[in-house]
Amino acid sequence: MEEPEQPRDYFVLPEEAIKFLPEEWQQHFHALIDEGQAVLEIADDNLRNLNRLVHAFPSMASLRYIQHRLASTKFEATMDWVLENDMLTLAFVTTYVRLIDGGIGSGVSRSALPPELRPVHDNIIELRNKRYAHNAGHESIIGSLEIGFESGNFDIGVNFNMGFHVGGANDWKSLLEFLDSLMFNRLHAQLEKLKEKTGREWIFPSGSPPQWVSTDPEHNPSVGDTP
Repeated sequence: MEEPEQPRDYFVLPEEAIKFLPEEWQQHFHALIDEGQAVLEIADDNLRNLNRLVHAFPSMASLRYIQHRLASTKFEATMDWVLENDMLTLAFVTTYVRLIDGGIGSGVSRSALPPELRPVHDNIIELRNKRYAHNAGHESIIGSLEIGFESGNFDIGVNFNMGFHVGGANDWKSLLEFLDSLMFNRLHAQLEKLKEKTGREWIFPSGSPPQWVSTDPEHNPSVGDTP
């Protein structure tokens, strides 16, 4: 029976400390440094792409968590519940747009989405632009002012209707599962390119997914799986 492999110990040696080592050790470490730098120079463009992609991971993880919180909510006919649901929806749509637009991270174009998910994407963008980022007359917010006159006084009345998805729209989960899979595939495409260019294996850290990430065995390992 084979014994389980013992975890390896790693030690960090500052480059400034190398000069205090025996001569043969110094030569060995300098050779390793030169070799590593040469490999990194060859893969510089791919590493830049990988760095941009990694910047999108926090937004993807936030989206999965917010959607989980929304889907787990239990409806209550109270103003506190309405405002809580609205707050989570605000967090969802703004984080979604941050992921899609990319910025320093890796954006996702509308054309990268399957046709059946593009209307979901469009609705989120409109919700963010017209309801949350700006008061631009989104159809889910309707307000009117009524003024009555009686006994020489003006009475002001306000009618206000706010529509919302209880726990978020049903299609949001499918959209996030696709984006999660897309990010995972992009990550491993970059790792494969790095392997082809350098002839070395490139291993990305991974771990068990949080409870709020889908545990469907048919679903690809997600960006949320990585620490």
